[in-house]
Amino acid sequence: MCGIVGYVGDSKSLEVLMGGLRRLEYRGYDSAGIAVIDDDGALNTAKQAGKLAMLSGELDAHPINNGSTGIGHTRWATHGAPNNENAHPHLGDNGRLALIHNGIIENFSPLKDELLAEGFTFESETDSEVAAVLLGREYQRTGDLAAAFRAVVERLDGAFTLLAVHQDQPGVVVGARRNSPLVIGLGDGENFLGSDVAAFVEYTRRAVAIGQDQIVTITPDAVVVTDFAGNAVETEEFDIAWDASASEKGGWSSFMAKEVSEQPDAVANTLRGRISDGVVVVPELTEFGDEVLAGIRRIVIIACGTAAYAGQTAKYAIEKWAQIPVDVELSHEFRYRDPVLSDDTLVISISQSGETMDTLMAVKYAREAGAKAISICNTQGATIPRESDAVVYTHAGPEVAVASTKAFVAQIAALYLFALHLARVRGTLDAAGLAEQTAELLAIPDKIATVLEQGDTVRQLATWMSDTRAVLFLGRHVGFPIALEGALKLKELAYIHAEGFAAGELKHGPIALIEPGQPVFVVVPSPRGSAHLHPKVVSNIQEIRARGARVIAIAEQGDAAVLPFADTVIHIPLAAPLFEPLLAVVPLQLFAMELSVAKGLDVDQPRNLAKSVTVE
Repeated sequence: MCGIVGYVGDSKSLEVLMGGLRRLEYRGYDSAGIAVIDDDGALNTAKQAGKLAMLSGELDAHPINNGSTGIGHTRWATHGAPNNENAHPHLGDNGRLALIHNGIIENFSPLKDELLAEGFTFESETDSEVAAVLLGREYQRTGDLAAAFRAVVERLDGAFTLLAVHQDQPGVVVGARRNSPLVIGLGDGENFLGSDVAAFVEYTRRAVAIGQDQIVTITPDAVVVTDFAGNAVETEEFDIAWDASASEKGGWSSFMAKEVSEQPDAVANTLRGRISDGVVVVPELTEFGDEVLAGIRRIVIIACGTAAYAGQTAKYAIEKWAQIPVDVELSHEFRYRDPVLSDDTLVISISQSGETMDTLMAVKYAREAGAKAISICNTQGATIPRESDAVVYTHAGPEVAVASTKAFVAQIAALYLFALHLARVRGTLDAAGLAEQTAELLAIPDKIATVLEQGDTVRQLATWMSDTRAVLFLGRHVGFPIALEGALKLKELAYIHAEGFAAGELKHGPIALIEPGQPVFVVVPSPRGSAHLHPKVVSNIQEIRARGARVIAIAEQGDAAVLPFADTVIHIPLAAPLFEPLLAVVPLQLFAMELSVAKGLDVDQPRNLAKSVTVE
């Protein structure tokens, strides 16, 4: 959610901070602010509700003195309305200290009462200002920002990343994290802090992830990381696998349009290095141990939103190829129902950011219960991979648009790699079967590229339907989670009612929604590989068409049976049934994006949504 950036060094911090905040805009926010210690040692702040352009305008109208130390923040409102008063940074120690915060401090109310009783006053409704005032009080006592942090963090409940500067300590930024992301960027004569590496990738590709319950102090020439008790901890540096240009639009009309177009590469890059001579071997899983994988008796996939639909899609493949039962659960429901877990249970978490709070808490719960954990993640140095026994990274590159597209197909690809690796280890697919499925997977990038060539057709369809108020989606087998994903994309981007159904459920209630002109997308299974399901879905199409529905079918090339009954057919290349979701989802992504454009909406930053949900 909130975007955080910190800087110390020889550059003018204001430029570094504003550039970092621009690259963090994708996280979603409703206000922005910065704090800079200028070259005279004074603390200067500016903050403004609205988009970053509003803060830029404020700085143009009322310039502040620049300096070499600063922190910046984009806020996604939790406590208090999105206005100037609640925007970060917040001040402590009589305006000499500035603090920014990502997360929720659950016990802010009793702490605020304590501070009010001592005579402190507050300017905002936020939980964050409580931390700022508390930190200022401790700084008055200790005279050292890191020492003040150690005293404060032990009193805070909930999730937080906190960054602070104090005008008495220019050239120093201190941060602390619990259950919320923070990454260090290592430079030459300068150092950085950020919610993720996008905050500083323009300046350095060397990074270090901060661990749970740790405090970091950066100066231009040093980085010191300790636990909350002040004990030094070891850190591990990693190289960022992409550069700043990867997070720019590069001439595209939107980040989403760019990312949809990058899906062939996202899948190809995820497969690269994990298939050799037609055999899937995932190095990260080799380190996990074949004996451990062979002993797994049950798999639980946990995720939220789009990632959960990737998990639902992969369930079919894992069960078919590896012959092991798979449950797919929403992370935020999983740990609150006392799930049955044991040491032969494998929990697979899916999160593009690796910071999804509900999923992180579910992973921790599962491991504490004795289960083993593997994460599917797109972000190096993220928290969920570090809390797991192993990680399979999706090499999709940075995904900036809030609505996930290329991360989704890369997640399915990674899960299919896992399924084939597991099938080989368990001996549930012979060499010929493994080779057949691997060949199908390797062909997917080129087939996605073919689907993308139909963009003009989908754009025209979206233009015709720009006044549509509700759309339904139907699918069976692996087409069902794709129907759910298609509906979610339309909700996210076009702000209209959209709902996905298993096509077999149609006569059990949903058919009551059909009326003349009602648009219905139908993901049609292959007549070749799903001969038993294909005629049933065609029958569903006839049922809704007879009641006046406008049918848009996603069907494979050459499927003649669907042509007489669909108003529009969008063709996808031939593929084995389990691989069709990677193709069928692309027209649904394009449709949601183009309908949003036709309605004049913000494709990249839909209202009320954040890219990374880092609070429960």
